[in-house]
Amino acid sequence: MADTLEFNEIYQEVKGSMNDGRLRLSRQGVIFKNSKTGKVDNIQASELAEGVWRRVALGHGLKLLTKNGHVYKYDGFRESEFDKLSDFFKAHYCLELAEKDLCVKGWNWGTVRFGGQLLSFDIGEQPVFEIPLSNVSQCTTGKNEVTLEFHQNDDAEVSLMEVRFYVPPTQEDGVDPVEAFAQNVLSKADVIQATGDAICIFRELQCLTPRGRYDIRIYPTFLHLHGKTFDYKIPYTTVLRLFLLPHKDQRQMFFVISLDPPIKQGQTRYHFLILLFSKDEDISLTLNMNEEEVEKRFEGRLTKNMSGSLYEMVSRVMKALVNRKITVPGNFQGHSGAQCITCSYKASSGLLYPLERGFIYVHKPPVHIRFDEISFVNFARGTTTTRSFDFEIETKQGTQYTFSSIEREEYGKLFDFVNAKKLNIKNRGLKEGMKQSYDEYADSDEDQHDAYLERMKEEGKIREENANDSSDGSGEETDSSFNPGEEDDDVAEEFDSNASASSSSGDGDSDREDKKPAKKAKIVKDRKPRKKQPESKKGKDPNAPKRPMSAYMLWLNASREKIKSDHPGISITDLSKKAGELWKAMSKEKKEEWDRKAEDARRDYEKAMKEYSVGSKADSHRGEKSKKKKKKLEKQVKGKGDKKGATSKSSSSRSPAKGMSDSFKSKEFVSSDESSSAESKKEDSEDEGAASPAPSSEDSASGSD
Repeated sequence: MADTLEFNEIYQEVKGSMNDGRLRLSRQGVIFKNSKTGKVDNIQASELAEGVWRRVALGHGLKLLTKNGHVYKYDGFRESEFDKLSDFFKAHYCLELAEKDLCVKGWNWGTVRFGGQLLSFDIGEQPVFEIPLSNVSQCTTGKNEVTLEFHQNDDAEVSLMEVRFYVPPTQEDGVDPVEAFAQNVLSKADVIQATGDAICIFRELQCLTPRGRYDIRIYPTFLHLHGKTFDYKIPYTTVLRLFLLPHKDQRQMFFVISLDPPIKQGQTRYHFLILLFSKDEDISLTLNMNEEEVEKRFEGRLTKNMSGSLYEMVSRVMKALVNRKITVPGNFQGHSGAQCITCSYKASSGLLYPLERGFIYVHKPPVHIRFDEISFVNFARGTTTTRSFDFEIETKQGTQYTFSSIEREEYGKLFDFVNAKKLNIKNRGLKEGMKQSYDEYADSDEDQHDAYLERMKEEGKIREENANDSSDGSGEETDSSFNPGEEDDDVAEEFDSNASASSSSGDGDSDREDKKPAKKAKIVKDRKPRKKQPESKKGKDPNAPKRPMSAYMLWLNASREKIKSDHPGISITDLSKKAGELWKAMSKEKKEEWDRKAEDARRDYEKAMKEYSVGSKADSHRGEKSKKKKKKLEKQVKGKGDKKGATSKSSSSRSPAKGMSDSFKSKEFVSSDESSSAESKKEDSEDEGAASPAPSSEDSASGSD
């Protein structure tokens, strides 16, 4: 016989709705995975108490009862599969799979039996209907009457609101059958009552969905959100997943709680509870329990007194109470170094986080898509601009999600991530070996590695590296200065002489040229080099005496090696902390010894500074004298040059202007179109007339003769 049995298209009954999924029976137990939410129900083989096979609406069904009293119902089996299931139960679970049909007489008078968490209404030995008491939200009593109200399920097309039972009076004295009936129901019903004190309270937390500021009261079995307008009570059994996501600005954190069923406010359903924290907010937390109770209940995961960042405290408490792993972003890093991608979904901007087992988008509306429900993804060109692209995801149920306005630089990183996760990319086809390697029946947050723990370790390493850098830093600036004037322009300006003139042909273009005046040529001037900074703004003189150390620093330099030898492998930050503790605990006499050494070092420094300042004044005096001499020489040279320039100018004025115009062109001269060349010809002819020497009086007289 096979060690496992698998069934597809099996439906689990939950509060009146039929949720489709896959069922696997193995030696270890029974696993059902919901196709819609990805939630996994795991029943250990040792917990199974009874198995019942019966005819139901969708063929045949299997009802499993556990030793804890929980009931699980699965429908959608074929009649021929009974023998296979019966043999499997005998071989691996040592249970007889009993056949019990429901009573269909239609009678409304019978016997109520309470067994575990199940209320069964029987006629004779056959059950008519069964009510899981965990679905009961309220139980009220009247005269000879008990009314049960139920939790509603949004996925069910028709919901059962209430059931009334008539309980006949009995002759027994001292026992009220109505009260006895109600107590049996309330002992197993899921009625949330805020009785007793909260384990801890977090005040005024910023909540994005539902929007507002809420006090969060942590109770043993549920979470109470108390706001100015609304209150929500969330049982821990409805929490599917926990996410801790860093904001792109690296200063804030999102803490996301996935809920099924969601919390309701009117017609609005909130499937996700999103809290926003600042990384700088710290808190000291004291649990409202004694140390023995904390140790017994949480087994070292929580302590009575805790302190740290607010987001770490909230996530740590929730992880311990809900007993689920916290999902954080994996190895993905975008173009900017962040672990998320800025994009838009349904006309609102948000952040898309690629995770180890899926994608999550925050915050409006929040969306979580698991890899195992993705049919394919597609990279599409942006509709409005080429600087961005769209990322489309289509699920196996046919739902499509489009995340638009993603920066083009993110394409390579996102494509590599999708490829590494072996997701099908549209238009590329399904390649061999592209099937996901993870277990189909595993929960989406059950990773082999704890990403939350890894991220905490990574942050610790970064802190140590920063501490090393700060202690070893020399203070030298490595950033290059930004000189906008010295950058080379690769692209030619529109009116530069280097830019190729766009030849326009056609009558339409010529008409436009006639109507519009010709644009003047842009004059490209030489950029002036940046002025050098005065010498006074230079860095410190390396020959200047160094400042004296304090008493503590002198002691630390002398004791550093001893502390390292006493604590091998100690980090820089821990060494500094240890040194501070030792210095604080040191006796007054020993500290006075180091104070004397620091005073001697200060006197030596003052003496050296006096000698240094006298020497620097003498050097500056010599420098000023040399500068004055240099300026005097420059003036003399300039005076001689002016005289030579005046003589050359008088001689050049006698030379013809035409030769000058041919040989000299200014830097500002820019060649232009035909119109400018025509103007230049006209100017040349005028220059020739002006440059021709005027006839003298002697020449005119000789001409008249």
